[in-house]
Amino acid sequence: MKKIQYKAASIIWKSDVIPFSNQFQDPYFSADGGLAESQYVFIKGNDLYDRLIDGFKIAELGFGTGLNLLSVIRLWASLGRPGKLNFTSFEAFPIKPADMRRALKNFPDLINLSNYLCDILERGATHFEIENINVQLIYGDARETIITWDDIVDAWFLDGFAPIKNPELWGYELLTSVANKTIIGGTFSTYSAAGAVRRNLTKLGFEVTKTKGFGNKRHMLLGKKIGQE
Repeated sequence: MKKIQYKAASIIWKSDVIPFSNQFQDPYFSADGGLAESQYVFIKGNDLYDRLIDGFKIAELGFGTGLNLLSVIRLWASLGRPGKLNFTSFEAFPIKPADMRRALKNFPDLINLSNYLCDILERGATHFEIENINVQLIYGDARETIITWDDIVDAWFLDGFAPIKNPELWGYELLTSVANKTIIGGTFSTYSAAGAVRRNLTKLGFEVTKTKGFGNKRHMLLGKKIGQE
């Protein structure tokens, strides 16, 4: 089997608190409220309040600081429903646990949970269970790693850096794999409203909606898979 190569993320700190990617010259989360943005774009965008049930599968492009995973964990615990979820995230440049811990200090409501997650990651784990969620982290270029990933999911978080900064994570090749690994009726959401992203996902079988973005952002995209054109 081909060994997947990857490099750790290189981070610059803005105002000493906001992690900023040196590779892509883009922040990891909004200074206007990263947790609120995660909940608005990905939780609400995929209608997870109503859809989460035992065995539900979520996949993500861009693990970053782990904030979206923490949002899902908190939601699942608050719902009090029986069973377990599955969460898979693809990340080309994983953040060092020490940097992740520092970034997540921005969210005091999550401090115990985020420290627990960072403790797990410091041990080098990529497959683990946390709060009734089975987590798989897949490191390397997602265009390569997603091909050998044998699963199909209910919802996607498309959370790479901006398409203009990180076009590889928004290209037709990778989005084709995303579509192929989504159930009919499955969904995606993303903060991006880029025209090329919308057109590609439409061509790949998603009914795409442009809606109000988070905070000062005018628009974002969400969609449901109905079948390929």
